[in-house]
Parts: sequence; C-alpha cells; structure tokens
Amino acid sequence: MTQRRPQTTSTRRIEALATLPLFHKLGGRKVVLAGDSEGALWKAELLAATGAALHVFAGGGAELFGSLAKQDSAGLITVHPRGWQPADLQDAALAIGDIEDEDEIRAFVAAARQAGAPVNVVDKPDFCDFSFGTLVNRSPLIVAISTDGAAPVFGQALRARIETLLPVGLKAWAQAAKDWRPAVQARELPFALRRAFWELFTAKAMREPERAPDEDDRTALFAALDRLEATQDGAGRVSLVGAGPGDPELLTLKAIRALQSADIILYDDLVSPGVLELARREAKRMMVGKTGYGPSVKQSEINALIVSLASQGKHVVRLKGGDPGIFGRAGEEIAACEAAGLPVTIVPGISAAQGAAASLGLSLTHRDHARRLQFVTGHARSGDLPEDLDWKAMADPHATTVIYMARATLSGFRDRALAAGLDPATPAIAVQSATLPDETRVAATIATLPERLRELPRGGPVLVMVGHALGAARSSAASVVDRRSA
Repeated sequence: MTQRRPQTTSTRRIEALATLPLFHKLGGRKVVLAGDSEGALWKAELLAATGAALHVFAGGGAELFGSLAKQDSAGLITVHPRGWQPADLQDAALAIGDIEDEDEIRAFVAAARQAGAPVNVVDKPDFCDFSFGTLVNRSPLIVAISTDGAAPVFGQALRARIETLLPVGLKAWAQAAKDWRPAVQARELPFALRRAFWELFTAKAMREPERAPDEDDRTALFAALDRLEATQDGAGRVSLVGAGPGDPELLTLKAIRALQSADIILYDDLVSPGVLELARREAKRMMVGKTGYGPSVKQSEINALIVSLASQGKHVVRLKGGDPGIFGRAGEEIAACEAAGLPVTIVPGISAAQGAAASLGLSLTHRDHARRLQFVTGHARSGDLPEDLDWKAMADPHATTVIYMARATLSGFRDRALAAGLDPATPAIAVQSATLPDETRVAATIATLPERLRELPRGGPVLVMVGHALGAARSSAASVVDRRSA
C-alpha cells in the first residue's frame, strides 16, 4: 500500500461570486440620490434608515420627498428642487441615480467615478458598481439576498422564506451581542476563549430566540466565561464528527456547529465537497484520507497530527464519512487524545448503511425477516477478509448483514458464509456512493453478487447489504439501477 502524507488542501474555500456582498457604514456620510420616481423614493427611505447625510436631487419632483424630509428630525435629508450637477458628487460615499436617459446615465456614472463614489443606476446593471439586495431586517442582524440582478422576484421569494425562519426576537439578541462585545474585548482573552463565549451566546440565543436577553443572561454567560478562563491551560480540543454518507443535507445540527467552530479540519476522501462547504471559511483544511488498496495516510500519523494540532490550542475537527464510531478508527484516535490529556467530543453521524437503506426505500430490520442487524468489515489490517468473523452469525437467516469495504473481498465472504449455511438465494445489494448524485446499485443474490460488482464504476465506496429484509428492494431492482436523478 502506498503511503500518503497529510496535505493541506489548496482548493478554494468558497465558490466564485458574481458580486461581493458588503455592508456599508453610512451614518453621517454624504450620499447622493438623483431621481424623482417612486423607485427613487424607496431608495431614499432605505438610505435614510442608515443615518446617511442624504442629498436628493429631485428636479421638478421635490414634493414627492416632502413627507420623508419632514420625518427627519436630525436634519440629515436635503431635497434639492433641481437636477444634479457633477460638483454635487464630490465627497459622496455612494451615488445612486434613477435615470432613464442614456446620455444622462453615462454622464452621472462618469461624474460619480471621477469623484471616487461607487455608483448604482436603478434597473441598469451594466452601469452599476454595486447593487441593492433584498433585505431581511432584524437590525443589527441583517440578511441581504442578491441574484445579481437576474431575478429580483426570486430574491424576494427567498426573503419571504427566510423571514419565516428568523424569529423577530433575534433582533434583540443581535443588539445584545453588539452591547456586550466591548466587555468581552476588554478582557483581552485569547481567540479560543472569545470564540467559546460567542458559541455559548449563540447557543442560548438559538434556544430562546423569541425573547429578549436580560441581565440574568449576561451574568450567566460571563460566569461561564470565568469558568472557561479558570480551566484554560492552553490546550485545544478535538471533535470526532460524522459527516454522514455524503449528502450534506444528512449532516446533524451538532455536526454543523462543530464545523463552524473548527480551527482545523482533518478530513477523509469520503467527505463530499458539499459537506466541507458548510464549514467555517477560515478553518484550515487538511486531507488525511485512506483509499482501499490505494494511497493512504498511516493511522499513527493521523493520531500524532491530531494531538500536535490540538496541543497548540486549536479546535481540531476530525471529519469522517458516515459515523465516526463505525469502522472509522475512532477508538485509536480517542486513545491518542486521552493519552495526551486532550478533551474529545464525539458527534455521531448518519451511517453509510442507514443512508443506503433510506436511499433504497427499505428497512434494515423486519419483524418477519430480520430481527438482528450486524455491521462487519470486509477489510482486515492486512487488506484481506478478516479471519475472525463469526460465520455462523453471518449465515443467520434472520439477520441483515451490512459489509463495509467489501468490493475486493466479497467473493471470499460469500464462499465462507455459504459454507456456514447461508442460503445462496438470500437477497444482496451493493450500493456505491450512497446518497450522492452518482449513487449506483446492483441487486442480486449473495451467490451471484460478487461477480456482478464489476458492473459498478471504478472507485467510490461500496457497501453490501445481505438479508431477506432486502427482498422487496431486490424485486424492484433486479439489475443495475439507474443513477439517481434526484
């Protein structure tokens, strides 16, 4: 077996962006708006809400903005009953024009750029340096949605969906975070402790989003921070996290929270890019994968790397396909961390067997056919079929047997199980890349399935399920099943 070295992945941590979302601080800064339409009025209301020093050049439509100007007790809105001039754009932080005449548009854009002001022309994306997104307003918590001008109605529909998911009470929690942050910063804590405080804050906010936080919450959170600071010894922590069988939607909420608080993620080949996309952007990613009968990082090297990184005060997430406690060598990594005195948290994941069964639409247990479920590995340390399997148990007609890493050893498993009394007509299904878009299956009997594995594409993890509970699935998929379309 070729030895593989841990490697920091060089792939982008974020996919390409059509535009860069930015949040401008406009309080007291000059902003120029040219136009006299209802659209210009809405832009004026939006800009006034930021506290900008807004200059509206409304030409003959100044009366449209009269009510807005009367509501401005701070005197930040000035409505000019004339058209704009190039000199008006000097020192502007932003320039927005609701203009139809193309010659005037070009002149406005040129004047804004000459003055160094980013420019937006309403409904004219080709002339825009920036765009206005659709907003979900829980200020100071603000969510902005952009479709890059392609489908504003679609963006509005997404906003409506997000509105239903974000309780209004989160506004108060966001304000509390803003109010309490100076007290956290004043303690001059190391990054790990600051992040731990805000993780506690976030967990509390998400548990009780409908109510406003009070002084009791503040006292409790800072008391928790005191306890963390008193026990902090500079060491980090380790989370063994199950990434599930591949589909990112099968991640648990706890797994997502771990990924979003990680400093370093050590992940396997079986972890899909979609799962990594949910991780904290700043987290360093390192591939420490193993491939069956191919290049692999030694387990001892992975253990040492986990301990070394966590001992530097990092939160190390060891991300494993499926569930970390099912043929994921979690026991060896836990032992290494315990020997080094490092705290370990285990976050279970949907196992490959569960994902494959769900994708097939079947149950692994059945009152009539399968009263026992057993997981076994088809791959010993040597790479061969394990010699110490209980073959009487493998032949049990009332069990469903799930064989991990079985592509190369299934024929040997078949022969030994049949010799122990397993019915050759027992249904068996091989599933490759379970729950992923390229999932492929072969359904047969245990007597014939090993030879049919060649029908599967090369590469990709293969899971084999054997048992009479699978009969219904086999009857509806007697040959290679088409790759999933949904």
